[in-house]
Amino acid sequence: MVPGGSSGGSAASVAANSVLGATGTDTGGSIRQPAAFCGITGIKPTYGRCSRWGVVAFASSLDQAGPMTRSVRDCAIMLEAMAGYDKKDSTSINRPVPSYQNEMTGSIKGKRIGVPKEYRVDGTSDEIIKLWEQGIEWMRDAGAEIVDISLPHTKYALPAYYIVAPAEASSNLARYDGIRYGHRVEGEDLNDLYCKTRADGFGDEVQRRIMIGAYVLSAGFYDAYYNKARQVRTLIANDFKAAFGQVDAILTPTAPTPAFGDNEIQDDPIAMYLNDVFTVPASLAGLPAMSVPAGLSNDGLPLGLHLIGQPFEEGELLNIGGVMEKAAAFSAKPQLRAGA
Repeated sequence: MVPGGSSGGSAASVAANSVLGATGTDTGGSIRQPAAFCGITGIKPTYGRCSRWGVVAFASSLDQAGPMTRSVRDCAIMLEAMAGYDKKDSTSINRPVPSYQNEMTGSIKGKRIGVPKEYRVDGTSDEIIKLWEQGIEWMRDAGAEIVDISLPHTKYALPAYYIVAPAEASSNLARYDGIRYGHRVEGEDLNDLYCKTRADGFGDEVQRRIMIGAYVLSAGFYDAYYNKARQVRTLIANDFKAAFGQVDAILTPTAPTPAFGDNEIQDDPIAMYLNDVFTVPASLAGLPAMSVPAGLSNDGLPLGLHLIGQPFEEGELLNIGGVMEKAAAFSAKPQLRAGA
């Protein structure tokens, strides 16, 4: 089975007890989706909360580093060490870092938890919906008030993301040409060197995103696609801002399915992109969000629940996540096959 998106290696290492915790990078869900698939906890902090210095840029207005651990409290410890201002990162926010552990009081009595109706999307497995409903009951039993909310532009988040992110990737990855940075394959002349280097150094999915990005940034399409996607992104952020006038945090599933088989949907990019449907909106809005392991599928695969918080309220998010973790009592561990 796949371990999840681009931080899947970190997630698998934590789940296998190879490490106590690992760093990950999240652009549209690459901390949270692997965390859900591997049965661990992962948090994407507010955009700008952790320095991205030294990270290969994918989409600069979305990329954010964060911790992946086996418990919510370990996430709090690790995030406190990672967060803070870095003058080497122009997107880094200069504001104090609280003690996230101290903010984990274990009580969410009186907190208002939002449940967005737009996240009941086609293709979500019944066991995911059932777990989501169980998560709502856990929050209610812990003293939280459940509030039905609407995020009306959610349905546009995925197409907007897959314009904005490839556009920025196309620009960022242009520097990896065999001359200035990275892998190099010699050619007969400069153009041949560029072509061979980038064809050999980038995988099929990276090449696909570069081509999409180059297309939407080209003359004649920039306003029709890229600028329109940026406008939609603002509408999505405004939806969250309005929702947080009513609630303290938002509860959703992390992914619409459990982990799928290696190569199972690799030849279907649309199916792969749809797996980000629940994580992408928070990324577009720059909000903190985390996945907490909450149960197993009928096939014994981990399932996660997803919490979205207000900007720079990671402490409150971790506190709510800790309460959910206690209620779920998730203790499943991967079993090694004989001879592995």
